[in-house]
Amino acid sequence: MINTTYKKMLQGKSIIRELSEYATARGQEIGYDHVFDYSLGNPSVPCPQDYTDGMIELLREEDPVAVHGYSPSLGIESVRRAVAESLNSRFAMDYEAKHIFMASGAAGALAHAFRCVTSPGDEILTFAPYFPEYGPYVNLSGAVLKVVPADMENFQINFQALEQMMSEKVMAVLINTPNNPSGVAYSTETIHKLADFLEGKQREYGHDIFLISDEPYREIIFEGADSPYVSKFYDNSISCYSFSKSLSLPGERIGYVAVNPRCRDAEALAVMCGQISRGIGHNCPPSSVQLAVAKVLGQTSDLSVYETNMNLLYDALTGMGFQVVKPGGTFYIFPRALEEDAGAFCMKAKKYDLILVPSDNFGVPGHFRMAYCIDTEKVKRSIPVLEKFVREEYPGRRS
Repeated sequence: MINTTYKKMLQGKSIIRELSEYATARGQEIGYDHVFDYSLGNPSVPCPQDYTDGMIELLREEDPVAVHGYSPSLGIESVRRAVAESLNSRFAMDYEAKHIFMASGAAGALAHAFRCVTSPGDEILTFAPYFPEYGPYVNLSGAVLKVVPADMENFQINFQALEQMMSEKVMAVLINTPNNPSGVAYSTETIHKLADFLEGKQREYGHDIFLISDEPYREIIFEGADSPYVSKFYDNSISCYSFSKSLSLPGERIGYVAVNPRCRDAEALAVMCGQISRGIGHNCPPSSVQLAVAKVLGQTSDLSVYETNMNLLYDALTGMGFQVVKPGGTFYIFPRALEEDAGAFCMKAKKYDLILVPSDNFGVPGHFRMAYCIDTEKVKRSIPVLEKFVREEYPGRRS
């Protein structure tokens, strides 16, 4: 008999992927330039030229056996050392290579982190709005994901709800800052408060509670945003990173786990990741990609287009009467829909070839996500279409 858990999952495909596939099909009908596809968070700027040049240099000049061979199970030692040194330089940390595990993107990093600090039946808490793939990521590890309701005013942490949901079964808290889908960056005050809360609960329960920080958007921070490095504030912390957004390399599937050197069992956790890989198959990300990213750890793609697009959309949406918490980073914005049923709102938008993602799967009702990692020229062309949509479908609203 085939596995019924995964068979059942076939009935619950990602709404984001479904909308992206619809947009692609619609683009084949009318031309993709006329489809305003805000569905998928796929970087829209090229990787740095230095990355491309570095990869070419590797392929031309280095030993092909080394470039294309299996990496060690924890990642290439020189790359792990370079990652540790980069983090120390940027954030005044004290990582060593032994605290770094190279992974296949942030998803692979999270898969290892969850299994490092939980056993089957343990709980992991996260905060709405949240990336919906956290559900299968956590639950298929054997742990149980519980979602803390959102602070609807500013999408910082709802500490009252966190207190109510906290229990001795919680072994980890998962945060994503800057956040997908809201674009909000947790402030220094929020991270301080969370760290103090978890320290108190560790003492109360008599066991460690790990803070797992999912950080693929760490470099996409807008002017004036307060977005601290989470592991500076809490010893039992694990940072899960991806180069997908900072270097525009989502297809290369490369990231890492960074274990806080001050956490309990810091010496063992990265090594444990290597053993976890034996069971889940996330082992040995491409050697060539590891070596190439190590050459450009201090660089990013030109990420400025995302702030330009955010400001265009924020000004336009608020001018049309939408309630919006202004993003502090990422390439997402998360306005309140003009009716309670976000799905119905987004279905109406499809008639105008506006592809918007309803908020229900993000754990918050009545909102929608726009992934504005598209050309600025297309963002500008979409604004009159948004205005027409609001004017015709919601007469009487300011537009």
